[in-house]
Amino acid sequence: MQTSPSPSVPLTHMLTGALLIAVTVLVAIREWVHTPALDPITFALWVVLVAALCVMVKPGRRAFVVAAVVLTGLLVWQVPDWQAVVVRALVSGTFIAAFFTALATLRSAAEPSPEIREAGSFLARQPPGRRYLALTLGGTGFALLLNYGSIALLGSLATAAAREEPDEEIRNHRRRRMLLAIQRGFVTSLPWSPLSFSIAITTALIPGGSWAGVFVPAFISAALMTLLGWGLDTVMKPKLKRPAPPRGAPDNHWEKLKPLAWLLGVLVVSVLVLGWITGLRIIALVLVIVPVMALVWTWMQTRSGGLPMRTRLFDYAFREMPGYKSEVLLLMMAGYIGTVGAPLLAPLVKASGFHPEDLPTWLVLVGLVWIVPLLGQFAMNPILAVSLIAPLLPSPDVLGIPPAAIVLAIVSGWALGGISSPFTATTLLTGAFGGVSARQVGVGWNGAYMLALLAVIPVWVLAYAFLFA
Repeated sequence: MQTSPSPSVPLTHMLTGALLIAVTVLVAIREWVHTPALDPITFALWVVLVAALCVMVKPGRRAFVVAAVVLTGLLVWQVPDWQAVVVRALVSGTFIAAFFTALATLRSAAEPSPEIREAGSFLARQPPGRRYLALTLGGTGFALLLNYGSIALLGSLATAAAREEPDEEIRNHRRRRMLLAIQRGFVTSLPWSPLSFSIAITTALIPGGSWAGVFVPAFISAALMTLLGWGLDTVMKPKLKRPAPPRGAPDNHWEKLKPLAWLLGVLVVSVLVLGWITGLRIIALVLVIVPVMALVWTWMQTRSGGLPMRTRLFDYAFREMPGYKSEVLLLMMAGYIGTVGAPLLAPLVKASGFHPEDLPTWLVLVGLVWIVPLLGQFAMNPILAVSLIAPLLPSPDVLGIPPAAIVLAIVSGWALGGISSPFTATTLLTGAFGGVSARQVGVGWNGAYMLALLAVIPVWVLAYAFLFA
């Protein structure tokens, strides 16, 4: 919904918005020019950003900053080359801030668009026989544009559509099935989307990892998740106490999805063409392509009678971005803590007698698929979990497999964590729309789906690593 900026914006909001944009610009320059010359300025601005966010968030979120400071102190005390580790942690923290800010530009441009809302309403109005698949595939497409906003947008449209059903039993079943399709559509984008944190973080942590190298097998993981969810939804279709009333003719105006298809097409073509021309890694391209797309889209909306460009830019920088204060701080601290904590954890692992390099390769891969959703049950953010675990892994050469196989195992497990963890935004949002707890969504609603995926996805990861890679 389009709104005018508040006439009085708090100073902390102004500072936070300006710092996020400044850090994003500097990180983009670092990625494109391949120079650390501006890193001292970037790191200094990031530290000020963390301090500003600490003032704005609840005490629970500040605990992550305290943990980061304590771990940095332990690092200085215990690790001789602590300076290099801190630099890597700062690079991770600044990148996460920039990546989140860049993705939020597209969400800011998409949410006021009536064409995008109509596309979402069209998916929610599909008849039961094809609604699940429509919402899952559509949810994946919306996730590329809106990130977590896709669940908020489609979830609100789905619950509104469900309310139109007069029969309470049918209404409850319909709401649950639609929300699950939307949530699963979002998480199926995580293994392969160039706009996902799972791809951005994992490919940066695994030596030799790249989006181009893992795209095809990761897309197959997503396809397996989609088909398995569709099959379970069909097989486990609830039995009604009385026959459902006849329905009217379905909405077959698929042209309502054209705006979404055009946007995704522009995004994909831009990434492929610019990547071919520049040779830059995918995350460097996203940091520039996504904001440019959002800026052009916003300008087109202003030409069609929307709010003035100056108003939209002001709202984005000083109202919308500070509104994500808790999410931004949590993600940044997860990346920082994981990077700083890994060198502290490694000696403890070695002292325990556990040597990951001695494990069979197949067990390492299966364990990577399972470990992220398992840790998610205990409130460990996937960024933190992967940042801690990845440095402990044997190199791909030692394991005798290509880097893409390790990346595939991690990003697939990351997606399963998004389905099942009661502490992720996906389950929290889905539970809020469904009127149930996040744990009920992760363990109850998705229980059978998760058990099936925990068996199927590792088989695919092993097949890729030993047969197809």
